[in-house]
Amino acid sequence: MSRSIYDFTVKGITGDDISLSEYRGKVLLVVNTATRCGFTPQYDGLQELYKKYEKRGFEILDFPCNQFINQAPNTDNEIDFFCTVKYGTTFSRFKKIEVNGKNESPLYTWLKGQKGGQFGDNIKWNFTKFLVNRNGEVVRRYAPTKTPASLEADIEKYL
Repeated sequence: MSRSIYDFTVKGITGDDISLSEYRGKVLLVVNTATRCGFTPQYDGLQELYKKYEKRGFEILDFPCNQFINQAPNTDNEIDFFCTVKYGTTFSRFKKIEVNGKNESPLYTWLKGQKGGQFGDNIKWNFTKFLVNRNGEVVRRYAPTKTPASLEADIEKYL
């Protein structure tokens, strides 16, 4: 059983294996995203958080997900291009994953096991966020409706 986020390896946007141990000692915000979602404009707020706190050891891990009414139908490269051009994102983006069900990412199985949601463990929608402390432990889970700006106090607390 994994004890920290650092025990996982995920696929980078180009398909290469990336050990999350590369983020050891940083405060992480893990987000499942979509480019055609009502919450997609949160990319602006996520980028603002990243710019403000990256030098203090903050990272955002962006996992596109197409499980919620086909809101991330594009290829990984198209999603990356869209986010970079439209929202100016510079934080880490990974290959598209599933966050619920039989094909869900082991990372998300673990995240949900650490912090279940208000109505159970399943991810209910895109832009659900998990805050991970410098020890690789999940400390908070946020609903998609929580704006990135509303997370600042918690991020500051763990930095």
